[in-house]
Amino acid sequence: METSKELNINNKNQSGAEILCIGSEILLGNIVNTNSQWIAEQLAILGIPHFRQTVIGDNPSRLKKAIFEASNRSEILITTGGLGPTPDDITTKVIAETFDTPLEQRNDILLDLKNKLRSKGRKLSESQKKQSLVPKGARIINNYSGTAPGIIWSPKDNFTILTFPGVPSELKEMWVKEAATWLTNNNFSKNIISSKVLHFAGINESSLADKIPHLLKANNPSVATYANSGEIKVRITAKGENSEETNRAIKPIEKELNQITGLKCFGVDHETLEEVVIKLLLNRKETIAVAESCTGGGIGSKLTTIPGSSKIFYGGIIAYNNLIKQEILDVPEEIINKFGAVSKQVVEAMAKGVQEKFKVNWAISVSGIAGPTGGTKLKPVGLVNFCIKGPQTLITWEERFGSNKTREDIQKLSVLNALDRLRLSIIMEN
Repeated sequence: METSKELNINNKNQSGAEILCIGSEILLGNIVNTNSQWIAEQLAILGIPHFRQTVIGDNPSRLKKAIFEASNRSEILITTGGLGPTPDDITTKVIAETFDTPLEQRNDILLDLKNKLRSKGRKLSESQKKQSLVPKGARIINNYSGTAPGIIWSPKDNFTILTFPGVPSELKEMWVKEAATWLTNNNFSKNIISSKVLHFAGINESSLADKIPHLLKANNPSVATYANSGEIKVRITAKGENSEETNRAIKPIEKELNQITGLKCFGVDHETLEEVVIKLLLNRKETIAVAESCTGGGIGSKLTTIPGSSKIFYGGIIAYNNLIKQEILDVPEEIINKFGAVSKQVVEAMAKGVQEKFKVNWAISVSGIAGPTGGTKLKPVGLVNFCIKGPQTLITWEERFGSNKTREDIQKLSVLNALDRLRLSIIMEN
C-alpha cells in the first residue's frame, strides 16, 4: 500500500479549491448531486478560485488516490459525504490514512452526540461513536442539526481539507456558521466574484444570444446564457476587490439587457415566475382561479408554492374529462362537439366558467394534447390552447410545442407559458 511517506506530497504550485463528493449513491444516479453546485457558488462569493469537481464512490483505494492527487494540486479540498456511522462512511478514516495520521476520539463530539440522541429518546450506539473519531490535530466544524461533524485539517503545508456531511441542509448550515468565516479569516479569498442571474421567458436562447453578441464576448463582467425547460437564464459575473466594485460593473450590463429585451425578463437571481405573478396580484389586491386539463393542476401547484398565495389564489378545477368541463365549468356541449376539447373556444368557456364559479378577478385555463398518444394531423401532440380572463383582459392563444417533446416537457412548458402570459397581462392592465 502506498503511503504519503513514499510519495512527494509537497508542491509549491498548488492553488485554488476543488470539490470531492463521496458516495456510491451519486455515481449510481440514486440522488442528484446538488452539493457541488451550491459549494461552487459559495466559493465564487468568497472569491476563492475553483478548478475541479470529482465524484468518488465508497471505495477506500480510489478515495485515497483522489485525496492524494488533490493534495498535490490544490490549496483547499472540500469533501461532502461519508461522515456517518455506517460501514460505507469511510471519508474521515481514509483522509487520516492518506497522510499517515492516527485518529483520535474527541470527547466533546461524544458528548454532543449523546445529548442529541438523548433529546430524541435514544442512546449512543457503538456505530455512532465512530463519528467522534477525527485525525489528530484537526479542528471541528460543528453540525448543528445532524450528528456527523466535519473537520478543518491541514495535513501538509499549503493544503487544507474541509469535510462536510452529504445532507445538503446540514452542509449549508455548517458552511454559513463556521466554514465561510474560517476561509475568509485565513486569507483564502482572492478577488471577490459576484454574479447576478436574469430570468427570461418568451424567447429562445439563440434569439437572445443574437441580440447581445457584444455582451457575450465581454470579459469582466462576463455574460453567459443557459436554457432550461422554456426559461432562459443570463448570468452576469464580475471580479473585483470588493462587492461594491463588482456590483458597479454588473449594474450597467443588467440595465442594457433589460433595455434590449423589454418585458422578456421576469426575475432576478432566485425569483421564480410564480413568485412574480403572486407579487403582482398581491400588489393589486386581485384574486385568481385556474381551470386545467392537460397540465393536471400544474399551474395551481406552482402558485401555491409561494407563501402568502392563499390571499389571492382561490382554487382550481382539473377538468380532465369533458363532462367536468360541461357540468362544473358550464362549457356548452355543442362547443366541445363542434370545435373539440382542445380549442380556443373551449378554453375561453373554461376561463369564464371558473371565474364565475370562484368569483375571482383573474382566471386562466388550459387544454391540450400532452401525448404521447391522442394527436391527429390537425391537432398533433404538443398542441395546447390557453385563455386568460381578467378585469379588462380576454386573450386566447395556442402553442405548438412539438410532438418530439415528452409528456412531462409539454406539461412544464404549458405551465411556464401560461404563467408568463398571465404576468404580462397583469402588467399591461397596470
